[in-house]
Amino acid sequence: MRNYPTIQDIREAQERLRPHIKHTPLLRGEKMEKALGCQVWLKPETLQITGAFKIRGALNKTLSLPREEIANGIIATSSGNHAQGLAYAARMLGVKAILVLPVTTPKIKIANTEALGAEVILFDGDNAARWKRVYEIAEEMNYAAVHAFEDPLVMAGQGTIGLEILEDLEDVDAVIIPMGGGGLISGIATAIKETKPSVRVIGAEPALTPKYFHSRKNKERTSLPLKNTIADGLRLSVPGRNPFPIIEKYVDEIVLVEDEHIIAAMRMLAKDAKLIAEPAASIGIGALLAGAVKVEADEKVCVVLSGGNWDLSDLAEIYGAGE
Repeated sequence: MRNYPTIQDIREAQERLRPHIKHTPLLRGEKMEKALGCQVWLKPETLQITGAFKIRGALNKTLSLPREEIANGIIATSSGNHAQGLAYAARMLGVKAILVLPVTTPKIKIANTEALGAEVILFDGDNAARWKRVYEIAEEMNYAAVHAFEDPLVMAGQGTIGLEILEDLEDVDAVIIPMGGGGLISGIATAIKETKPSVRVIGAEPALTPKYFHSRKNKERTSLPLKNTIADGLRLSVPGRNPFPIIEKYVDEIVLVEDEHIIAAMRMLAKDAKLIAEPAASIGIGALLAGAVKVEADEKVCVVLSGGNWDLSDLAEIYGAGE
């Protein structure tokens, strides 16, 4: 099986997903443009059914699997949004979902996952240790494992965002995408570069977890010490094995964003766009605020807001600080 999605895979995913997900709108961020230095459009996956883009990949994968393969259940690990997407997919298909989540997962993501009928197992360990546990359980119980970013069908589902951007803003100049495991940017970059190669694709990573940034410099996947960042959804120590070569092929630039600029971006999105975006989703706006992405005033830049699931108590602290 191929370890990357093709443009045809992404187009097929779009047709497969069309009855089940939202084609999220592109919103002009006019109030933000003077501060950000360009024309800004927001792709708010915060408005997606489960509050994040992950439902696209989770559904595309599960709808592609034979029913007998998922009959006993589906299992994965996640920082929270893939868990909700997979839980939704399992409920829709009438099968069991088991999600192994980090003990540090925001409470709202745990609650949302359980509310969708999934079984949640909290696990104290890094991403590699959690996946090891997932595969042990999957083998023991005959569950189908659905990887959050290594699976090409999951990447293809995420890539449907890229097709929607090109449909809704044909003359887009650049797209800024958050980088966690790499499944989101791999899918979107494939869709965009295979359709309109002139569009600049930019990945944004937290400065505290610069795995792809340093791997690009080293010309190989590089593991870094895992540090805490407010953007918990992007917190990984090593790039995805399958996304890495796709990103090297299609992503023009990778920029780093400090937590302070991510927080400022969250506030800007709430104040000027009336959108609640979690830190991982706000990083693209943070990159523009910090001047990490060089843009011109007449450039049309689309910023992907990947999700909006965060604890209200934490949001109150973010939005209330410094006011």
